[in-house]
This record gives sequence, structure tokens and C-alpha cells, in this order.
Amino acid sequence: MPFITNKKAKQPVDIFYEDYGTGQPVILIHGWPLSRKSWEQQVWKIVDEGFRCISYDRRGFGISSQPWGEYDYSALASDLSTLIDGLDLKDAIIVGFSMGGGEVVRYLTDYGSDKIAKAVLISSIIPLVKKKDDNPDGVPEEALNGIKDALQKDRVGFLKEFGKGFYNYKDNKDKVSEAQLDYDFIIASHASPRATIQTALAWMDTDFRSELKNVTVPTLIVHGDADETVPKVTSADQAAKGIADNTYEVIKGAPHGLNITHADELNEILISFLKK
Repeated sequence: MPFITNKKAKQPVDIFYEDYGTGQPVILIHGWPLSRKSWEQQVWKIVDEGFRCISYDRRGFGISSQPWGEYDYSALASDLSTLIDGLDLKDAIIVGFSMGGGEVVRYLTDYGSDKIAKAVLISSIIPLVKKKDDNPDGVPEEALNGIKDALQKDRVGFLKEFGKGFYNYKDNKDKVSEAQLDYDFIIASHASPRATIQTALAWMDTDFRSELKNVTVPTLIVHGDADETVPKVTSADQAAKGIADNTYEVIKGAPHGLNITHADELNEILISFLKK
């Protein structure tokens, strides 16, 4: 099976990836707390449209290594850098979903854009999740602490309910099946408990606002206006103001997990941008 090893880490980390198709490389970075498998509805479309599609499991998730430490965004971006360098990718398009938007921005901050042609942020946490005096629409710290406590006390119980909120399930039962919820739960529950908490702290606490200037490549921002997990007012709306060369698409009625509930709409927007 294809693994690539990040030897720059304090403890070498093996990153599992899947690589399909030919043409310009498109790298898919999954959200929390899932794995590369969450991109099922996008991979086939990207390959069918003539691109090389590479998806990988973030460290601690899927079947990549599960180290005890190093889950900050620079460590995560170093895994992405290892993948890009190891596969000798050029003119790549990096696509981050939810938490994965952080790897997109931190990669461009730490490694620059020489090997990157475009970037995509889908339902992304960028630039800041937490509520602060200068980010009044963010998530209150007590709510974020509640997530951390729930993960420590009953991780699988929390994940079971979190998955429903991902899709605004009560409103979208015609768009997402119970089997999909079960599938997501299985993926999330098998992730490293340590990684699940430490990466949550990374997306909760990291402020990317000063890094938006480092996103100098053409960037697509896609968000649902019904996203209750990462409300667009504190994420996509701000990202669109801070990233100079961006195309901002809002999908009406779409929840956080729009890659499933609104897959056709997302794929149309994504492929159009990839082909520009």
C-alpha cells in the first residue's frame, strides 16, 4: 500500500495516500474527525474530468501513523510538504475541507507557492473559529471547552452526535442516509483518541488571520449558508475579505458536510474552478 514517510518529524510519520488518474495533480485534505474516505463523491469526478487526484489520511487518522505528539498545523503542513516533494508534484491544486483549510494556509505560509497553482477552501475553518473581542461571531470558548471535555470523557458518544450536526441531519434526511452517518462514525471512532483531541485543539485555537496574505494563488472558497458547525460569518466571509485573489461561492441551504448533501453542486463549482 502507498505510504510516504515524513522524516522531518521528531518521530517519523507514515502518511497513507491514494493516487488515481493522470494530469494536473489535485490534493484532497480531509476534515476533522474523518479520513480520506470522506472525499468519495469528489475523487471519481476529479479523475473523470482529467485530473490526477491524490487524497491522504492526516496523521492520527485513517491508516496513517498515530504519533503521540506534534499535531499543530506546522506539523500537519509538513506532512503535506512531504507528500508534494516525495511525489515530485508541480503545479498542484491543494483542496482543504473544514480543518483541512488550515493545512492549505499553513503550507503556503511555511513552504510558499512555488509548487502550487491554486487553492480551494471548502466548509473551511479559515481564518478563526474561536470567539474573541475582535472576532465576535466566533464560537465561545466555553463551547469549545465543552467539546474537549466530551472528547476526553466519551469520545465515541460525542462523535455519534457530532456526525448528525455535520449534515444538519434533521433537515437533510432526504440527502444523507443513516448508513452514511454510520460510515462516518466508524471512520471517526477508529481514529487515534489522542490525535482527535490534539487536532481539535489545533483548529479551535489557531488564528490564521495574519496568514491570509500568504495565500497568493487563485483560491476558491465554498461554504454553505446553513453550516451550523462552522458558520460562514466567522470563516468563509472573513477568508473572502482576506485572500486577495479569490472566487467565493455560497451554496444555499447547504450544511457543513455539503460534500455529501450537495455533492453535485459542489462538484460542478469545483471542476469549473480546476479547469480555469
